[in-house]
Amino acid sequence: MARGKDEVPEGSGRNGENNMSKKNVSKEKSIRSTKLLVETIITGAILCAGAFGLKGVLDQSRMVPLSQYAEDTDVPIAVPTEADPDQIVYTSVDMPSADVSKGDLILVNDEHQYVSDGSENLVNINELNEAYGITFFSAIEDDYTILSQAYQPMADLLSDYYNQFFDDTITIYGSYRTNEFQQQLYEEDLAETGAEESSRVAKPGSSEHETGLAFDLSETVNYDYNGEGDQAWINENCYHYGLILRYAEDKKDITGFDPEPWHFRYVGAPHAYYMTTKNLCLEEYIDLLRGNFPYTGAHLEFTDDSGVEYEVFWVPADTASDTTSVPVPEGLKYTVSGNNVDGFIVTVYKNRPAATAPGEPQVPEETSAESEEENTDSEEENADEESEVSADEAE
Repeated sequence: MARGKDEVPEGSGRNGENNMSKKNVSKEKSIRSTKLLVETIITGAILCAGAFGLKGVLDQSRMVPLSQYAEDTDVPIAVPTEADPDQIVYTSVDMPSADVSKGDLILVNDEHQYVSDGSENLVNINELNEAYGITFFSAIEDDYTILSQAYQPMADLLSDYYNQFFDDTITIYGSYRTNEFQQQLYEEDLAETGAEESSRVAKPGSSEHETGLAFDLSETVNYDYNGEGDQAWINENCYHYGLILRYAEDKKDITGFDPEPWHFRYVGAPHAYYMTTKNLCLEEYIDLLRGNFPYTGAHLEFTDDSGVEYEVFWVPADTASDTTSVPVPEGLKYTVSGNNVDGFIVTVYKNRPAATAPGEPQVPEETSAESEEENTDSEEENADEESEVSADEAE
């Protein structure tokens, strides 16, 4: 039977399909191989480029030489430090601005007069002497008075003097005076000398006696106290008791008064110590504090001969206000006094704790003589205790 033109011989179709299939597989393998090769080349190129770039960066990274203008030094690193435990912490109290004319350190002279408001806390000298059993000195008149804070230092000074020299002739010849009585004394002196002004008696308002902080000494034999002989001990040691010899020979040009070896003024133990050891009169001391030791600047710091440490500074009065904010220490004893010029003087006892809260009255001031006596008593007590222990051990 004859085949048609388009017929395929039997068996030839299957072989043709197989051949076509093999060719297709071979072609796919070739494509995959080529693709893998291309990917491998691209990956290698990327890795080479990355390695080359990294090498370039490493080659360019090098130590920069120190500039000739830079200091070849190590810069210290600030290390936080704890607060200084010895640093005084201050708070403030409101003082009446008018109190600038009150206190133990008020300056009274022709330029800075004292005007009493009648609030002085005066005590009768002879009455207190009788109450305390004191018989080795007395006031020449029974009505003589003095400020309460000045009585005890005066009595202690004269008591120690008596115990050393057994001199019971000392007497108080002058103490607190009213303005009217000072006027009388001034006029009597002018009448006696015939001068227009007196260098022996202060004008009314210019006398320290009107403050109650001053007293005059005399003696009952000749009524002539000159601070010589045994009496020199009083003048040389009065500063231990918070007292100063107010009108000295070498300060006449400053105080305006002839020397008065009998005139003593209470200013407080720390100030009496500093003024005496530095040879300053009260005018010089007030000016020193005002001009050199304000609260906002450096403070005057010193230690007295009994080991008490002080810090003193000046605070200007706020004349535009009824009150002045005065810085005072927390936890330490302090005193505040007006200077009768332009402000307040704060005295800090750096190694004495406060006995009261800020702004309240502080404990009575301890004189250096009392401090020394306490130290001596303490040493004697320790010695007695050691002696008792030794005796017990011996037994």
